[in-house]
Amino acid sequence: LVYYLLNKPRGVVSSVTDPDGHRTVTSLVPGGHRLYPVGRLDYDSEGLMLLTNDGDLAYKLTHPKFEIDKTYHVLVKGVMTEKSIGYLEQGVTIEGKKTAPAKVSITEAQPSNTWIDITIHEGANRQIRKMCEAVGYPVMRLIRTHLGRWELGDIPVGKFRTLNPSEIMLEL
Repeated sequence: LVYYLLNKPRGVVSSVTDPDGHRTVTSLVPGGHRLYPVGRLDYDSEGLMLLTNDGDLAYKLTHPKFEIDKTYHVLVKGVMTEKSIGYLEQGVTIEGKKTAPAKVSITEAQPSNTWIDITIHEGANRQIRKMCEAVGYPVMRLIRTHLGRWELGDIPVGKFRTLNPSEIMLEL
């Protein structure tokens, strides 16, 4: 079994193939194995992804019943208020469904933008972007920094590192 932690760049799709010819995450790691991305990041999003051929681990990391945390470092347009953070932490309604509560903290307030860290255990399509927009803050940049206990750390953009067996056992 093979496990790669990848720092996905913007402009790369989170799939094995792409009919439109975009670069894929599997093109950024060594070939020779049938690897699958665990979860997805949008074309415009970046950061931590796991690529593996371990179906059991992929299931555990993506099925909602296991509630695996995912943390994102997000740049939003506007100066986010404590009130808006409170809404995100309680869960917001998106397309008629309320999200689970999120953990949110401001990491850097700029004059016209805000960097926040947001942790969720759900993973609906474009969920972070939709949550932030629901409270009035469009996302300008989105970087996944943690998947379960694994962190992006200093993996350069477009590069990967191989997980060792003890790191896999931590997540099981």
